[in-house]
Amino acid sequence: MYTEKFRDILRSSLEKAEENGTFKRERVITSRQGTSVAVEQSGEVLNFCANNYLGLSGNQRLVAIACEILEERGYGLSSVRFICGTQDIHKELERKISGFLGKEDTILYSSCFDANGGLFEPLLTDADAIISDQLNHASIIDGIRLCKAKRYRYSHADLEDLEAVLIHARGARIKAIVTDGVFSMDGEIAPLPGICDLAEEYGALLIVDDSHATGFIGESGRGSVEYHGVTERVDIVTSTFGKALGGASGGFTTGPAEAIEMLRQRSRPYLFSNTLAPVIAGTTLAVIDMIEKSSEERDRLRDNQRRFRRKMTDAGFRIIKGDHPIVPVLFGHLPDDAALAQRFADELLRKGIYAIGFFYPVVPNGESRIRVQISAAHTTQQVDTCVEVFIDVGKMLGVL
Repeated sequence: MYTEKFRDILRSSLEKAEENGTFKRERVITSRQGTSVAVEQSGEVLNFCANNYLGLSGNQRLVAIACEILEERGYGLSSVRFICGTQDIHKELERKISGFLGKEDTILYSSCFDANGGLFEPLLTDADAIISDQLNHASIIDGIRLCKAKRYRYSHADLEDLEAVLIHARGARIKAIVTDGVFSMDGEIAPLPGICDLAEEYGALLIVDDSHATGFIGESGRGSVEYHGVTERVDIVTSTFGKALGGASGGFTTGPAEAIEMLRQRSRPYLFSNTLAPVIAGTTLAVIDMIEKSSEERDRLRDNQRRFRRKMTDAGFRIIKGDHPIVPVLFGHLPDDAALAQRFADELLRKGIYAIGFFYPVVPNGESRIRVQISAAHTTQQVDTCVEVFIDVGKMLGVL
């Protein structure tokens, strides 16, 4: 049977991944998400690799709110939005996000991956041009592939190269620059003021995926656009509810009313996927209310990530500098860096710290790392314990 040949081809590729140390294994958690989790393989450990930036994923107050919404609105709607999948809380959430981020209208998706996947094709044609940062998220790359617009890529965060590409694309009807607000593998905040300057000089739209910023970056948690003071200069923002805003799922696109209406008419992930579960829509409304009323979680998160960065640097680890709770610990300067990052993560787990090694193809060859993610819910003692375990494993494996 041809199936056997197919199996053999796949088996060979998987065996090669095993041999070069890049095979990814899932760790099974048997508890709710939080700063401390129960892992099937190793018991109770401290969790330092979730996108749970504000510590809300297992927040008991939100769990209680979610239970009330489940009772009132049911488990699901069994439909897409334009048939019978729109409840009033979906429209309320869209209005809430629009006000929170200072845009005219918002459309909800089942994930930000879908928001990016369904963004470009309805809005742009082969007369247009998309100009994308080299390190943009996979969902942006996939969304661009579905669009007929001419595709350009500029060197990561390189404003000179971006300008050169804008000059090259001058003949396009619409030029759209797209960038992550925060790059998830580095915790690096995009140079949005300079990008805005170029977008305005060359008459280009600016689109920002702010998934790793919405809710906690910026003075009031309104993301990288607020952090840089460019809220009114960015045309379209996509983001997620699956990280700081409760950690469940769902995403959105917010921007000019005409653009959002065109997405409602033609965006395939919106038209052909079930609506966002009512419990997520309703609970996210409560999350945004919490963020607007208090900066307590944001303040604690800032203090935690700065403490961790300072202590890791003092210990001698190579980390990417920044002001974000994503803190990459780098191994690319060491031999067999991909296998080392994976072994380092395994040793951390044995000593009670849950953090994951990243290597090709998630990051480029030679840039392997352990991406530590700090939460507002971490205590000072937990942060210090994480650093101490990193030091122990670093000495054991010859990294320090």
